[in-house]
Amino acid sequence: MTNIEQIEKDLAEIKKRNEAVEADKAWEVSYSRRIILLILTYIAIGVYLWLIKVERPWLNAIVPAVAFMLSTLSMPYFKKLWLKIFKK
Repeated sequence: MTNIEQIEKDLAEIKKRNEAVEADKAWEVSYSRRIILLILTYIAIGVYLWLIKVERPWLNAIVPAVAFMLSTLSMPYFKKLWLKIFKK
């Protein structure tokens, strides 16, 4: 394999990797992911509260699910702040 062929092969691998990284990044900030997390968190907490026989488990599951969602939505802000402080 010539040097140019190796460079072309390496470039193709880098492009393929970049596509995967971009797709992962798009997923991380997507509303679909956020909604799925909210629903799954609500269901998990609701089931837990139901199993331990808390009164109105599905109503009581709303607050922790929303709190979890708010905490995940605020993470980008705190990441920027952290990077600003510690990347000097």
